[in-house]
Amino acid sequence: MLSSVPVFAMTISRKLISSGSKFEKDFAYSRAVVQGNWCFVSGTTGYDYTSMCMPEHAVDQARNAFWTIEKSLSEGGFSLSDIVRVQYTVVKAEYADEVQPVLRRFLGDVRPAATMVVAGLIKPEMKIEIEVTALRGFAEREDEI
Repeated sequence: MLSSVPVFAMTISRKLISSGSKFEKDFAYSRAVVQGNWCFVSGTTGYDYTSMCMPEHAVDQARNAFWTIEKSLSEGGFSLSDIVRVQYTVVKAEYADEVQPVLRRFLGDVRPAATMVVAGLIKPEMKIEIEVTALRGFAEREDEI
């Protein structure tokens, strides 16, 4: 016989964050979604979303993507130091070496779990896309074990 255990419903707030990109409206997604202590930032390319201009070089695209990510995290009450996972998608393997200084600049002290894949993106001018997951309140870390 199963015992009766009370189940408590818990309401966790959700906040949707937009960068103003036309892609968000056209493809029905949010730049970031905050759910409880988590922030999920969608794949972010190098557009300057206010002007919808894309720089030519992968390094400039990576920098723009991180600025957009940082702004989205901040709007949700997070910072770059809260990032626990990052996925990079580059369209050519050689872009990995080009963007490495930018990755180190933004995440060198954070050192989240990371994956980098080589795959196509939806527009030919896109050279890199960055997606992150952040967890609020756990930014302090122990050094390597």
